[in-house]
Amino acid sequence: MKSLDGEIALVTGAGRGFGRAIAEKLAREGAAVALLARNAAQLAEAVSAIEAQGGRAVAIAADVTEPADVDRAVAEAEAALGPLTIFINNAGVPGPFGPIWELDIDAWWAAQHVHIRAPMLFLRRILPGMVARDRGRIVVVSAIASRKVAPHLSAYCTGKIAQNRIVAEAAAELEGKGVKIFAIDPGFVFTALARDTMTSPEAQKWLPGMVDRLQQASDGREVADGLARCAQRCFDLVSGRYDGLSGCYMEIPDDLDAMARERMAAE
Repeated sequence: MKSLDGEIALVTGAGRGFGRAIAEKLAREGAAVALLARNAAQLAEAVSAIEAQGGRAVAIAADVTEPADVDRAVAEAEAALGPLTIFINNAGVPGPFGPIWELDIDAWWAAQHVHIRAPMLFLRRILPGMVARDRGRIVVVSAIASRKVAPHLSAYCTGKIAQNRIVAEAAAELEGKGVKIFAIDPGFVFTALARDTMTSPEAQKWLPGMVDRLQQASDGREVADGLARCAQRCFDLVSGRYDGLSGCYMEIPDDLDAMARERMAAE
């Protein structure tokens, strides 16, 4: 048996990058996986890759910021695969970029719909079932920006700070239940989202240092290794080994075993 046999996962932003890598890892470990994104063609390719390796997966095209789409997506995933036991909130957007007083406020709020509204919609839809079954693990893919002040990146930083607090609040409310929730930084990897940032005129204007770093990043073996590290971190957290860290935000270099020991000692 594989370690995630019998688990049913839903991964958002799963058509490419981190989301696809996470979905493929969970499938390799035995979970049945519903992949969600807006791009149906990318989803179909990702599902085909999982199925070619003997995994079980379904594609669901949906907008994570729309309540009706979220309800439909969860219903379709559970109808096809069974009640969800794992949820990975990975969908994200990098911009808009620039000073607060020059930003398009509608674009800024639209980013918060992805960062904040989307995970809240999914948690409100998924948690009742997980709580009733007293079983479930959730990972919210946050970012190192959640603990940094980064000028001209207020939409992203604010959204990621909010994600970490949502995770902490949910964990406190879930205390004593068999449902655990975590936040992670996925690490720095040159994904398609990073490429979109690098080519953005606003990012080039307001974040030249970050654009330079992206331009110097490799899109070869280094990318594959980075995606694999993030996928492994998600697997470790949904495996149940680190349930004592529910509510925590973690970065790739963090030693989860040491963190678990420290938290246990503190309790």
